[in-house]
Amino acid sequence: MELRNKAYRAFVCQNIEQNQTLASELYAYSAINSISKSRHHSAPHTAPGIPSKPDIITPLKVDKRSVFTLEGHAAMVHSICHIEFNAINLALDAVWRFANMPDDYYRDWIRVAKEEAYHFDLLRTHLRGLQHNADGSPTYDYGSFPAHGGLWDMCEKTKDDVTARMALVPRTLEARGLDATPLIQTKLRKANTPHAKEAVAILDIILRDEIGHVAIGNHWYNWLCERDGHEPVAYFQQLQDQYDAPKLRAPFNRAARLKAGFTS
Repeated sequence: MELRNKAYRAFVCQNIEQNQTLASELYAYSAINSISKSRHHSAPHTAPGIPSKPDIITPLKVDKRSVFTLEGHAAMVHSICHIEFNAINLALDAVWRFANMPDDYYRDWIRVAKEEAYHFDLLRTHLRGLQHNADGSPTYDYGSFPAHGGLWDMCEKTKDDVTARMALVPRTLEARGLDATPLIQTKLRKANTPHAKEAVAILDIILRDEIGHVAIGNHWYNWLCERDGHEPVAYFQQLQDQYDAPKLRAPFNRAARLKAGFTS
């Protein structure tokens, strides 16, 4: 099967484990499968293959919990787990949706999908191992807490413009993860429990990989601006206003941002 068709198949899959498997397998296929540049599919009538849980609520309704309690730790891990699950589908969407891009563009985002699936698995395994019920089942799992759909909302807004997608998802929303991760790790280190230490180590892996993902977004945003004759900084500000994207705000993880291709 052609590579972008495979990405679409993974994108619409509603089974969590199968979604992970399909996203991971794509990377192995990417070196040998053909890539069609034409548009294959119409968008599904609903969001991608999202499972029935978690319940999606507005960001303002997401409860704030202390990471110093087990439930609060679980809720924090769950929120990052939800981001990573969305990130799998965001990467798959970037592959199947946008036609007539270079082969390297599609292979880059297939690699991102594979790494996001790995992050999701690390976090979900950690979440499931926090506590068990009397019957041996995990007390917490993906879907145990409500979550918000902010990341996917921007994906929907930019579905018709690959340049806007590169500017406002990897370069804006995902780049915020570079800034937020060290702050979360600081809180976890203060908790100083075995679970907290394990979560810090997982976030080290995620931060390392996310620098690469934001760098991919930066690369393709700049490539598209050069192709279409846009000045990158001015056009980014225009896209922020056009799509009502979140404005950049401190604190910034400047070292990580520089590694990801930002200039200041």
